[in-house]
Amino acid sequence: MKVDFAPLKTPVHRRLQTAAVLQWVFSFLGLAPTCIVLFFYLLFTRFWLISVLYAVWWFFDYDTPSRGGRRVPFLCGLKIWDYMRDYFPVKLVKTADLDPRHNYVIGFHPHGVLVAGAFTNFCTYSTGFKQLFPGLTTNLLMLPLWFRAPFFRDYIMCAGLIPSDKESASYQLRKRGGGNAVVIAVGGAPEALDAHPGSYDVLLAHKKGFIKMAMEHGAHLVPVFSFGENEVYDQVGNSRGTWLRSTQERLQSIMGISLPLFHARGIFQYSFGLMPYRKPINTVVGRPIRVERKEKPTAEELDALHQLYMDELSNLFDEHKGNYGIDKDTHLNFV
Repeated sequence: MKVDFAPLKTPVHRRLQTAAVLQWVFSFLGLAPTCIVLFFYLLFTRFWLISVLYAVWWFFDYDTPSRGGRRVPFLCGLKIWDYMRDYFPVKLVKTADLDPRHNYVIGFHPHGVLVAGAFTNFCTYSTGFKQLFPGLTTNLLMLPLWFRAPFFRDYIMCAGLIPSDKESASYQLRKRGGGNAVVIAVGGAPEALDAHPGSYDVLLAHKKGFIKMAMEHGAHLVPVFSFGENEVYDQVGNSRGTWLRSTQERLQSIMGISLPLFHARGIFQYSFGLMPYRKPINTVVGRPIRVERKEKPTAEELDALHQLYMDELSNLFDEHKGNYGIDKDTHLNFV
C-alpha cells in the first residue's frame, strides 16, 4: 500500500488543528481506560492517598452527573476548540429562533462514529451556539458507562456532558424558567454501526422514548441534522445480516457500547489511522415542534408526535441537502 505522507512544510495552524483533534480522539477512545488504570495503579505506589481521597470524593459526588453535571465555561471556551472546529471545519446553521423561556429536547442525527458535530457545537463555544441561541444552555447526553470511570467522569462533566438516562435528562427538563436543552444522539451507539460515507440511514423508526419524555415535561422538540457527520470516517463493510454485523450487535447488547471498525488518516500521513478526514460538518438546527405537557400520553398521541418529528426531520434534510452536494433524489431512510 502506498503511503501518502503529509508535507513537511505544513502551516503551523494546521498542525495545531491536528493536535486539537488528536487530543479529542484520544479522549473518546483512550482516556477512560487510562484513567481507570491510573486510579488502581496509584493505590500500589507511594501516591496511594490520591486514589483514596478521590474515592471518598467520588462517594459524596456520585449523583452529580445526573443532577446537571459540572460544566466549566472557561474550559468550553478554550482556543483549542476553535482549532478543532477549523480542522473539519464544523459549522452551526440556524433556521429558527428558540425561545429561552422554554425547555427543549434536541434530537441530533446521525450519530456518526464519534459525534464530532454534536460535541463541537453543543459542548464547546467554538461555533457560536451562545450567540445564535442566547439564553439556552445545552447538555449533551453520553452513555452512563463513561461516568463510572474515575477522573474521566470529571473531565467530561466539564464540557456539560451528562448520562443518557431518563433521570439525568428529566432533571434538566424539570427546571423552571426554561433555557435548558438536552441534546440526544437519538440513534445512539447502534447507529454508529451505520456510519458509512454516503449513508443516510437514521435509526428512528422505533425510537419513541425521547418523544415521551418531551411530552411528560412539555419540552419542545428540535430536530437537528448534521450533514457530513458520516463522511469523516470510513468503516469496514458490515451490512445487516453479515457475521461481522451480528457480532457487533451481540457485543453491543452485552457491553452497552458499539464497536465500529473505523479508520481514516494518520497524524503525519493521509493513508491510514484513526484521525478523522478533513471534511466539512454542517449541523443544521431545525424549527422547534411545540409540545404540550402530558404526564401520561396515550399511545396514539405518542405515535402522532413521533410521526410529526420524523416528518420535520425529513423536511429539514430535504430543504438543505442541496446546499451540501447531496442529490435531490436522496432521502432519509428511517430504520
